[in-house]
Amino acid sequence: MNCFAAAFQIAGGTIDITVHEVQQNGSLKELLTASGGGWGGTHVDQEFKAFLKEIFNHGVWGRYEREHPGELQKMMYQFSTQKCTSEEQDLEVHCHRNLIKCAEEKKEIAEFFKDVEGVSWSHGYIKITYEKLRSFFENSIQQIISEVEAVLSTPEIHVDYILLVGGYASSKFLREKIHQHFGRRCSVLCPYDSQLAIAKGAILFGVTPQIIRSRVNALTYGIAVCEKFDPAVHDARKRRVNKSRDYIYCIDVFAKLVEKGQSIGYNVTAEYLYSPIDDDQESMYFRFFCTERLSAMYVDETGLELIGSFIVPMPNTNLGRKRKVKLDLKFGSTEIQASATDLSSCETQTIKLDFLTE
Repeated sequence: MNCFAAAFQIAGGTIDITVHEVQQNGSLKELLTASGGGWGGTHVDQEFKAFLKEIFNHGVWGRYEREHPGELQKMMYQFSTQKCTSEEQDLEVHCHRNLIKCAEEKKEIAEFFKDVEGVSWSHGYIKITYEKLRSFFENSIQQIISEVEAVLSTPEIHVDYILLVGGYASSKFLREKIHQHFGRRCSVLCPYDSQLAIAKGAILFGVTPQIIRSRVNALTYGIAVCEKFDPAVHDARKRRVNKSRDYIYCIDVFAKLVEKGQSIGYNVTAEYLYSPIDDDQESMYFRFFCTERLSAMYVDETGLELIGSFIVPMPNTNLGRKRKVKLDLKFGSTEIQASATDLSSCETQTIKLDFLTE
């Protein structure tokens, strides 16, 4: 029996949520494209920095940021490495000399901490209570919970396990809240070394990429083609006539290859055949596009982005417009490989397109 697992990569900058169905052979089938946002550990760091700015008012903090960015980076790094402590204890962050100097040009540094709840000055250290530290996580955790709730509320998805990985996943505050909100609906798991789990996963995927049996397209992909002009369908401004004036065609038509939300299996291939516009045409130009839309009529519409192109030589013109160029698409794990071959001369061009662009 297959089970469903939601994996949450919770790192410094972003939260990435994916849902997979674990197959009986241990491989994974992606059910939902990755979602998330910028609510990772860096968000907590910004909350802490904003708090320091409130404390060191009267222009002190602004001056310190401008004049001593190296020291500030050291201070933020120290906070970042300590914030996910599993101990219910106060946190002490070393206050560097230049911050003290900037502050004491206004008043005694201890004065900045008077009447500020949850923080105090202690012999060269900024002492933050455990409860105040927890408050820096509140906004980030609430955003994460809302996103998880949206995923779990998807009608066709039933999640059996939530797996937390990444450096921020080691936060006791985060794990407790995830357990409180979702522990009754599914099992919540977090590896002992959640940061290392990402590196191990990347290595395993590099060795056996076929472990991801299918992925869900984050975007719609297609190419620009010319097709026979139909006045009832096509824009008259895109009407063209070839050199021999025996073929009327429409330019910039978006030919969809795969659609957003469509599940594509590992190593699936597709083949397409195209013919030149002119008898003496000596090359064919392929342009690849992506869009968040499910479909489009023309490649120059709003929301379509050019992601790659190549030119296939067609030096043998003996067969005129009866020549064929074969486009082969191979869907791997993280990219689409496109190869176009002129069947008359066997000239080939290849390009790799990012399959995870979003």
